Amino acid sequence: MSEETLVIVNPASANGKTGRRWPQFAAQLRSRIDGFKVVFTEYSGHGAVLVRDAVKDGARHIISVGGDGTHNEVVNGFFDGDQILSDGLMLSIIPTGTGGDLRRTLGLPNSAMEAIEFVGHAPKTVDVGKLEYTGSDGSVGLAYFLNISSFGASGQIVRLVNDSSKFLGGRMSFLIGVARGTLRYKNQGMRIVIEPGTEDETVISGHYYNGVVANAQYFGGGMRVAPEAAMDDGLFDIVLLGDLSKFQVMRGTPKLYSGTHLQMDDVDFFRGRVVRAEPTDGEEILIDLDGEQPGRLPATYSMIPACIKVCTGPGDD
Repeated sequence: MSEETLVIVNPASANGKTGRRWPQFAAQLRSRIDGFKVVFTEYSGHGAVLVRDAVKDGARHIISVGGDGTHNEVVNGFFDGDQILSDGLMLSIIPTGTGGDLRRTLGLPNSAMEAIEFVGHAPKTVDVGKLEYTGSDGSVGLAYFLNISSFGASGQIVRLVNDSSKFLGGRMSFLIGVARGTLRYKNQGMRIVIEPGTEDETVISGHYYNGVVANAQYFGGGMRVAPEAAMDDGLFDIVLLGDLSKFQVMRGTPKLYSGTHLQMDDVDFFRGRVVRAEPTDGEEILIDLDGEQPGRLPATYSMIPACIKVCTGPGDD
């Protein structure tokens, strides 16, 4: 058994389907690679703890089996505080969750069984986003992400989606969450500072429906919210959905899936290495982090370039 390859399985992913299908996945994985160690997550955040311990013990290739939240936990396990634990860490994902947003950018098949064929395949060095946020108790939280974080309506929507069963699948669950969240959400005042790294900072203030800080392209079960994002360019793609009415949001939702929303009125696009966001009206503005809801603004996003290796599929750009 190789102690350098660790498989992290979230058996609760996809409403428990991942756990039930794991023996089938394991058999397929054994035909793909030589020995590996398997551990199962037991609670929220457990994946990061398991990975952190394994990396300290010498693991260098982590295979994440679950949804986008599981993959996010695994990436956070590569770090201890604000330091990456080792150079040369590699991640493969087997997507079994309801959203599948990270696997879209990586060009992996939707089928977990098919995705197993690309474990360890075509690794590329990618950037990782660092998020310093405000916790529910006012403390400062620290998290990392490969995919996307956002703030505003999406934070409320993710809370609603995660409180539901998701039995309708990722896209339908999120669409229902968008409708419910948009009806409840009031556009919030925000001040956003973007540091591009090569020019003076950009300062923007106004009322926004949502702000998106993207390292990859998709969120919300297939919304191509950052269609030009590249995971290896050292920059965030920042998409700001402005003071949109509820009707504008619902009418524009199909454009989010096709990635054509950047041409809409009240949608702004920037690139930068650092993003700082804070509320200006004293209201609570919730954060979405790869489908989880860790806290609220104020928050600071920083890019860590060329940080880890991630294995890709045949559809990777």
